[in-house]
Amino acid sequence: MQASADSTKMDCLWSSWKCQAIDLLYWRDIKQTGIVFGSLLLLLFSLTQFSVVSVVAYLALAGLSATISFRIYKSVLQAVQKTDEGHPFKAYLEMEMNLSQDQIQKYTDCLQLYVNSTVKELRRLFLVQDLVDSLKFAVLMWLLTYVGALFNGLTLLIMAVVSMFTLPVVYDKYQAQIDQYLGLVRTHINTVVAKIQAKIPGAKRKAE
Repeated sequence: MQASADSTKMDCLWSSWKCQAIDLLYWRDIKQTGIVFGSLLLLLFSLTQFSVVSVVAYLALAGLSATISFRIYKSVLQAVQKTDEGHPFKAYLEMEMNLSQDQIQKYTDCLQLYVNSTVKELRRLFLVQDLVDSLKFAVLMWLLTYVGALFNGLTLLIMAVVSMFTLPVVYDKYQAQIDQYLGLVRTHINTVVAKIQAKIPGAKRKAE
């Protein structure tokens, strides 16, 4: 019964996180999304100028400065007003943050499933189980060599974050037009792939 309750709780928590992520990416709360988006960009731009150790140290110092200053301020205020409100962060200090064994097992199972599926897919591509899929993967890796020559990892990460917070809104606004163009591109790609399959021996899928 306890395991079932924990599983239900985790499912509800995951659904809640998913909804919150969607609300952030679609700018449902402009203030909240702006804070998250701005914080991520500030962190990434800081990493382009300083080392990871320096950025983490500065963030920790900034956080400690804020909490220590607030703690001292509340202590002085309580002494002046002669109140007994207690520790200002008491609610957060008493908050339960331990993961149960079932929760850890669930996360481990999800990670194991993801790793196994990734390894199987890479094995299928590198050992050329399907010639067309392996060729597509080779073309993708070839294109990534040019992307890597133009941008470093942090620049790509910054572009990914900007895309995450802009593309969903753009797609939601112009969904019909984008779907139409994507359909044309997909049709053209399928036509090219079909021509390649017809000309290369052994390239046709078994299902055909």
